[in-house]
Amino acid sequence: MDRAPTTEARCRIGVLWPGDPRAVVQITPEGCRLHRLFDALRDAGAAPVVYADEVADEIRDRLRALDGVLVWVNPIENGRDRTKLDGMLRDVAAAGVSVSAHPDVILKMGTKEVLYTTRDIGWGCDTRLYTSMDELRRELPAQLARGQVRVLKQYRGNGGNGVWKVRASSSPGRLIVRHALRGSVEEEVAVDDFLDRCAPYFASGGRMVDQTYQERLTDGMIRCYLVHDRVAGFGHQAINALYPAPPGAPACDAPQPGPRLYFPQTKPEFQSLKHRLESEWLPAMQRLLDIDTAALPVIWDADFLLGARTPAGDDAYVLCEINVSSVFPFPDEALAPLAEAAVRGARRDRSERRRSCQ
Repeated sequence: MDRAPTTEARCRIGVLWPGDPRAVVQITPEGCRLHRLFDALRDAGAAPVVYADEVADEIRDRLRALDGVLVWVNPIENGRDRTKLDGMLRDVAAAGVSVSAHPDVILKMGTKEVLYTTRDIGWGCDTRLYTSMDELRRELPAQLARGQVRVLKQYRGNGGNGVWKVRASSSPGRLIVRHALRGSVEEEVAVDDFLDRCAPYFASGGRMVDQTYQERLTDGMIRCYLVHDRVAGFGHQAINALYPAPPGAPACDAPQPGPRLYFPQTKPEFQSLKHRLESEWLPAMQRLLDIDTAALPVIWDADFLLGARTPAGDDAYVLCEINVSSVFPFPDEALAPLAEAAVRGARRDRSERRRSCQ
């Protein structure tokens, strides 16, 4: 495996993940799921940093002594959010340390609202944004009354939490809904009952995004793994969280998700998607959201479903999610460019920090 090049002034890069920093027995780089990343970054002086909110001040001081930090902390986990973590990372970045993914970049491109903001750049579909429960109560029933099947997604979340497939029932005042959380089944509920379930998603400034359900979900999801602005590999999965049960079968008989298969960036079947993403959609997103290429995360992914075919019979693609925090696993082909990008960013920010101190 290629490693980041050795230099006289070796960068010091921390790899941050959640845990108990005071535990007697710690997970070592060799024993954690990111062990191959540590191998790729070994010549760059990579060091593990275990994070918990309770010791945020201590971790801040430790990270400020480094040149860069790569963050692998889920946005929502065990009932917590990233408020304290993000504040600490902003302080570290302000001190001249390269942080990826930076919390401000996550807010621009790593929440479900990006599906609404970028809906017109070529990878979107009919997408709506509800910023309050009043908007949801007023507008969603009208959408469903037109016979449309919609997918609602909470502002921030992972693992299918807060993602719902919704359609009108043949019974007045009722809906057929299915949560995307693993193990969920399709159920019929009253409209008001479903809307009440959505109320927590609007707490603390939350919101929901509403997209057209893509009928070609059964063909699977294509995940593009990117290092900054270049595709470094692909994943393909029969992601059946909202997949309908076979006709006449019980709702619980919907198929389970298949394994995600990983491929290099050269896979022929995905070259059209790769070209459009790199040359059209990503530059358009960067302009719209005001994100420099160097500020893009060193590893992130964009998930696409297949949309309706074009009149010429070509595949169309619809963005369903962008993930910019705690992206793992990813194809081995992404390791070398990821390490190179991390070192490049750390060197750049270290040089800028030194110039500002002169």
